[in-house]
Amino acid sequence: MEEGGAVGGLSSEAVEAGKDGGTGAEAAEVKEEEEEEDEDALPHSEILDIFEEGLARLVQDPLLCDLPIQVTLEEINSQIALEYGQAMTVRVLKADGEVMPIVVIQNATVLDLKKAVRRFFELKQQREGGVRIISWRYVWRTYNLVFQGEKLEDDKMRLKDYGIRNRDEVMFMKRLRKK
Repeated sequence: MEEGGAVGGLSSEAVEAGKDGGTGAEAAEVKEEEEEEDEDALPHSEILDIFEEGLARLVQDPLLCDLPIQVTLEEINSQIALEYGQAMTVRVLKADGEVMPIVVIQNATVLDLKKAVRRFFELKQQREGGVRIISWRYVWRTYNLVFQGEKLEDDKMRLKDYGIRNRDEVMFMKRLRKK
C-alpha cells in the first residue's frame, strides 16, 4: 500500500480513517464527498467552449486581429515574434495567383520555409473542412520556390543568404523536366 495515495478507489483520508479505527461508514462518507466534487467538474466540451471564447477575445487584440478565429498557439507565437522583429513574413505566390503569407523566423532556412508552407496548407485544409492528402515529396520534386529568378534549391541555405527579407515574394514554379 502506498503512503499518501489512493487505494482501491478510496482517498488517502478514507484509508487513514480505516487505519485509525474509523468505521467503514466514515470511509464511505469521504468517498461520497469526492464523487460530489467530480459531479461539479465541467465536461470537456464545456471547458473547450470556454477556452475558445477566451481565445476569441484574445484575438480581438490589435496585435492579433489578423488571425483566424480557430487560431493555434503556433500562429499566436508567430504574430508576437513578427511584432518583436524576431520573424518575417514571406509572401509565397501560387500559379493560380493566390498569395500565402508565411511567417518564418529571421534566420530561417529554405527547409524552414518549406515546412511553414506545408503547415499553412494543413491549417487551411482543416479550417475549410476538406481533407486531401498531399504528397509533399511530390510537391518539392515537381515545383521550385523561386526568388527573383533564382531557385531556392539548397534546403540548408538561409533565406537571408538568398536576399529574402520581410514581405518579399517567393514564387511556386513548376520545374522543367530534364530529358
